[in-house]
Amino acid sequence: MPVDEPAVQVAHPVIRVHNHAWDRGDDVLAAEEPMEIRLLWEADGWTERKSVAITMRTPGDDFELALGFLHGEGIIDSREDVLDVNYCLDEAEDQRLNIVTVTLRAGLTFDLAKLERNFYTTSSCGVCGKAALDALDLQGYQALPDGPEVESSVICGLPETLRRKQEVFRSTGGLHASGLFDLQGNLLDLREDVGRHNALDKLIGHQLLQNEKDLAGRMVLLSGRASFELLQKALVARVPIVAAVGAPSSLAVQVADTFNVTLLGFVRPDSFNIYSGEGRMVRG
Repeated sequence: MPVDEPAVQVAHPVIRVHNHAWDRGDDVLAAEEPMEIRLLWEADGWTERKSVAITMRTPGDDFELALGFLHGEGIIDSREDVLDVNYCLDEAEDQRLNIVTVTLRAGLTFDLAKLERNFYTTSSCGVCGKAALDALDLQGYQALPDGPEVESSVICGLPETLRRKQEVFRSTGGLHASGLFDLQGNLLDLREDVGRHNALDKLIGHQLLQNEKDLAGRMVLLSGRASFELLQKALVARVPIVAAVGAPSSLAVQVADTFNVTLLGFVRPDSFNIYSGEGRMVRG
């Protein structure tokens, strides 16, 4: 195992809004990076190598993550099925700690079709944060124009408005939600799902079904944390303001910084943090 360990935390400047007072400072974000899992095995006298998954994760315990994933997919049954687990140190410096190769024992039989059904493709462009951001740029996603503006007091009211409308959550306590708001804080649409990514997909999908393609004057509130994938979805939908009840990841903040998305975290009735795009926030 290499001496260097992947970073699990990333520092980032933040504006803390509390009872209408603004205070600039620093925050620590949970790091988010893609990790590629590769398999290495012997078959008919040949050495086979295949990339089988790319998943977003907080760096750390990467070998355990790789083995747990392969066990859950039915590729391995026990520790005896694995000869070695290592980072790919022959890769570029910014990628080597994001690629894990698992060498399987000779004679092990497994069904790769299981993995192909679950291969995470949205980040298959690369296995580092910069590669993921470059891919968004190459796909033609442009930075959002400046504006619109919204008062900070409106942001503080979003979670309670969303919570009052979460009918299934009140019954089960187990669902994520994504809400679409106008700039006055009125809830326009809401979708719930056990998966936070699914909730946002449902929300945006409904707008498409209604031919509401222009979301430039809208805001999205996420009931949990803000990850790279959620910011990517909001960017594609051209939503300028994304607020989250939870924390953003480091890669989510990078997306917001790069594409001029206002990203807010830890939204509460009397406070929230501004991680990017403060120009759209009006004191009040």
